[in-house]
Amino acid sequence: TWLAKSAEEVADSATAPRYVIGTEVPTPGGATAHEDGVKVTTVEDARSTLEVTHAAFLRAGLDSAWERVVAMVVQPGVEFGDDFILDYQPEAARDLKSFSETTSLVYEAHSTDYQKRDRLRFLVRDHFAILKVGPALTFAYREAVFALAMMEAELFPPGERSELVHVLDQAMLHQPEHWQEHYHGTPAGQAFARKYSLSDRARYYWPAPAVQAALTKLFSNLQQVTIPLSLLSQYAPLAFNQIRMGKLP
Repeated sequence: TWLAKSAEEVADSATAPRYVIGTEVPTPGGATAHEDGVKVTTVEDARSTLEVTHAAFLRAGLDSAWERVVAMVVQPGVEFGDDFILDYQPEAARDLKSFSETTSLVYEAHSTDYQKRDRLRFLVRDHFAILKVGPALTFAYREAVFALAMMEAELFPPGERSELVHVLDQAMLHQPEHWQEHYHGTPAGQAFARKYSLSDRARYYWPAPAVQAALTKLFSNLQQVTIPLSLLSQYAPLAFNQIRMGKLP
């Protein structure tokens, strides 16, 4: 409530903030160890959170702010980590869905990275209207950059390549604090995870000067050549199909 009160003091009617309440927040960036399942928030816990927070807002004189509480963070039973994804199971969250329909709030769900398309549809249908995604987006970016680097390796001799994949790994080894608590096992296993983990701890290293320089060289190199269709088919098959259908130049 202290944070809400501070926000109310500096906001005006045109920028009145909306609020999300709740404490069912998982580990940021995904689980740090393998999990086979997570407990869905119970209706009793959700109701208690709602009642306790409402009472706290009223005690703090935040009656009007409470009217702008739009969502509550709960755990719908989804999670991901270095090497696993737990998909949303609608039946497990059936009671939680029904409870939402007795309130004016929707739910916010964290760690919805890598959920299948139908699972995302089910989440929204069941009132998990705010879906937080992070590593899945940067994982896709890393995949795209690695694909470009692999094409570059086929088109340029060793001394002229950006060596982007190696430069990124060296940056991670130089400052391991962003990944060492997430990646365990043998040195070979850790090396694999630094490149390909679903947790995508590599996302913290793209701003490093050496990595930025390698990216610049990678893009510059590829802009100097016409990438053969066969390489696009190998490393960028979706783009290849778009080109074949005349939807991309």
